[in-house]
Amino acid sequence: MSNGAPAIRTLGVPKEIKASEGRVSLTPDGVREFERLGVEVFVETQAGDAASISDADYRTAGATIVPTAADAWAQQMVVKVKEPKAEEFGYLRPDLTLFTYLHLAAYPAVAEALVHSRTTSIAYETVQLADASLPLLAPMSEIAGRLATQAGAYFLERPHGGRGVLMGGAPGVRPARVVVIGAGNVGWNSAWIAGGMEAEVFLLDKNLDRLRYIDQILKGRITTIASNRGAIERFVAEADLVIGAVLIAGARAPVVVTEDMVRSMKRGAVIVDVAVDQGGCIETTHETTHSEPVYELHGVLHYAVGNMPGAVPYTSTYALTNATLPYQMTIARLGVLAAAQASPVIARGVNTVKGQITNSAVATGLATNFVDPLVALEN
Repeated sequence: MSNGAPAIRTLGVPKEIKASEGRVSLTPDGVREFERLGVEVFVETQAGDAASISDADYRTAGATIVPTAADAWAQQMVVKVKEPKAEEFGYLRPDLTLFTYLHLAAYPAVAEALVHSRTTSIAYETVQLADASLPLLAPMSEIAGRLATQAGAYFLERPHGGRGVLMGGAPGVRPARVVVIGAGNVGWNSAWIAGGMEAEVFLLDKNLDRLRYIDQILKGRITTIASNRGAIERFVAEADLVIGAVLIAGARAPVVVTEDMVRSMKRGAVIVDVAVDQGGCIETTHETTHSEPVYELHGVLHYAVGNMPGAVPYTSTYALTNATLPYQMTIARLGVLAAAQASPVIARGVNTVKGQITNSAVATGLATNFVDPLVALEN
């Protein structure tokens, strides 16, 4: 890196191809920052259209607009929003650094493709601070949590298949009973919005300190409940809307609501499983899309869209890139090895290197061997 030149000189921004995914991984402001760093940015045409960012906006900021995905993927480093789809696996290669959401424990085929191609991959969702918080997952968790309540309210309406229950009820009629399992960023935001809609809200979590904190802020608007199997059984059975918001960083989400619990629910009740992109925390959920978001099982509507923030790509793009840009620039400036050596936070984000799984939670979720990321990068 003589004369202060960045370790990575070219950056690609492909258009997302997952169904109904309109987010883009870099804004024009981000392009300007990379240009100042000395990194050339290549953006696939129409990559930002769904987020209301035009090719002209990117050109004005200094990016080169390229006609195909292959042109964007050909760069030294590629930044995306979602994990590569099967049709993108052919772009993976040993000299590529990929930085995106990966959720490898839930998508073993993606893990296999990254390992087979020997791509160096870094996952937004496993970049983790010393206090165990997830700075690059947090903004999307906040948005997904808020959307979960909106989606639940929509599908509770009778024309959309639900029980016909209004979240806030009416004078003389009780409001919807909303049960949120997990009090992290997703659950907290879901409960907050549900409380604002004047529903009867119960927030369950094992972490009593977290419940105590939330109770102090929202006392009287939601009820916090210590989570265990018995409590989940009782509250799920009486719920109009259940929101699953359980996460273990990098690992497959644990199943906390069993099929028997779903059978006990009211006919026309709604489940929203926000954890579906980590395998799901409701036993009866499988991933759906924005075009076909729900299905019915045991008389209960299941909403399990794997990229919920993709429904609001303008908001989500800016919320995401506000968080990811500093990390993207650090990796481009230093290279993956030096960035990981300088920052344990970034090191925790490294998921695959030279055909090896380099995040312990991901390795556990995939039932495979774990190799320390610094060891893998140095060899």
